[in-house]
Amino acid sequence: SVAAWRRCLALASGPWRPRTGAARLEMNGPDSRNVCVLAHVDHGKTSLSDGLIASNGIISSRLAGQLRYMDSRDDEQDRGITMKASSIALVYQPEEVAAAGGGAEAASPLRVNLIDSPGHVDFCSEVSSAVRLSDGALLVVDVVEGVCVQTAAVLRQAWDEGVTPLLVLNKMDRLVAELRLSPIEAWGHIKRILGQLNAIAGQFYTADRLVAEGGAAAALATGGD
Repeated sequence: SVAAWRRCLALASGPWRPRTGAARLEMNGPDSRNVCVLAHVDHGKTSLSDGLIASNGIISSRLAGQLRYMDSRDDEQDRGITMKASSIALVYQPEEVAAAGGGAEAASPLRVNLIDSPGHVDFCSEVSSAVRLSDGALLVVDVVEGVCVQTAAVLRQAWDEGVTPLLVLNKMDRLVAELRLSPIEAWGHIKRILGQLNAIAGQFYTADRLVAEGGAAAALATGGD
């Protein structure tokens, strides 16, 4: 999860460190990034958020995945699902970077405004709001459940808003513990999920190209008249 988080922020790889200097970082300044977490319901968005929050020292790592820290409403805790998008400010501290004259220098910390969004179809408007506010997204997919209806729906929303998602394959242990797959079988299962996601993205690209070409043809026909 942490490795995926680093890639999503397009930063040099480095460890997460305790939250420090948050007050010095502007909410929407050059050192700030908004990142939303997208997924079908029960694929592990809020648990992933718990892990990232724990890495900043805000909650205990032993409670990550159980506390559901971002589900602050009573009805969310009772029903076990996210119903409203919620956010929290975290701090990412990259490792030292190479200096121009040789050696290394300390990299500036980055403020990450993490947005946990609902996965249930009834709350898709909350997902739209979260995506529109974001610079990047984590697309969480349960490897056993695979690509579901809301997986395609949130991917479509990210595509429409021009937000590049980073795929996070979650619950990998279920491939062995529940499905009893061998390593080769597990690899084949994951490849099928990747193929499905690529096919969905390909459909979005094709649809956009057809719309663009249709618009260009109409413009030429109008100009010719």
